[in-house]
Amino acid sequence: MTGPFGAHSTTDDVLDGVDLSGKRILVTGASAGLGVETARALAARGALVVGAVRDLEKARAATTPVWDGAAHGGGLELVQLDLASLASVRACADGLNADGRPFDAIIANAGVMACPKGITADGFETQFGTNHLGHFVLINRIGGLLKDGGRLVNLSSAGHRFSDVNLEDPGFELTEYSEFGAYGRSKTANALFAVGFDARHKARGVRAAAVHPGVIHTELGRHMTPEIIAQMMAAANSGGAPMVFKSIPQGAATSVWTAIVADADAVGARYCEDCHVAEVTEDPAARNGVRAYALDPIRADALWAKSEQMVGERF
Repeated sequence: MTGPFGAHSTTDDVLDGVDLSGKRILVTGASAGLGVETARALAARGALVVGAVRDLEKARAATTPVWDGAAHGGGLELVQLDLASLASVRACADGLNADGRPFDAIIANAGVMACPKGITADGFETQFGTNHLGHFVLINRIGGLLKDGGRLVNLSSAGHRFSDVNLEDPGFELTEYSEFGAYGRSKTANALFAVGFDARHKARGVRAAAVHPGVIHTELGRHMTPEIIAQMMAAANSGGAPMVFKSIPQGAATSVWTAIVADADAVGARYCEDCHVAEVTEDPAARNGVRAYALDPIRADALWAKSEQMVGERF
């Protein structure tokens, strides 16, 4: 069963009657908000979830609901991952590869949003380096663990509309930095990475997609000042229907729908929202939809090449 589901559907709605016994799924950022809910919903249906987290102590405390709700052999394992450090990313990938157990799906959930200008341990602009480059290296390094027929889900955002990627100036060395401009670039990169990964792996049945979870109150917004929030709300509510916030279970629903329930060919190389494939739109007043530049395969290949150059690895 694939629906009908929509903006108000929850993870439990989407996975009702689904048996994930024997499935192994990687979820990054499983220490708060959407990551914890995603892990909980999957483990409750029998999946073994591997939660990749920056702070293991925090994650152990936050994931009590995952353990309490696990059923049918489901459970949770935690591994350390700091996406803002390629040394940490590579160590995590090395550990997973040495373990050797395959994954049925990867949900790249972790990220940062609208933070002040900064750099990662490797000198990359914080949001692009964390949200995109960290996942780019991790997922490509463990790509061989993703089973034939498996899926990759990258959490993008409607924030991709703030900006296309800037491959000539990814670090804001030539252009003025803005919190949401940088966020938009990183979220467009998440969508384009899904397009690029899908093209390189679909011959073995692996499909990749990007998702917009919706607007949710989570720790993701911890860097947002009242002034930034007011600016965001004013921009979002101009010319269209008022912004509607989702609950965390509603926000995580599209991730598990895309990873588990949706038809693989329908979501491959696409952008999903509200538990359906989004339409391409250039209407600035449209509440839903995806910009064409975020799904452009030529742009995806250019980003792939630039990302390889930046991290010093070929995939």
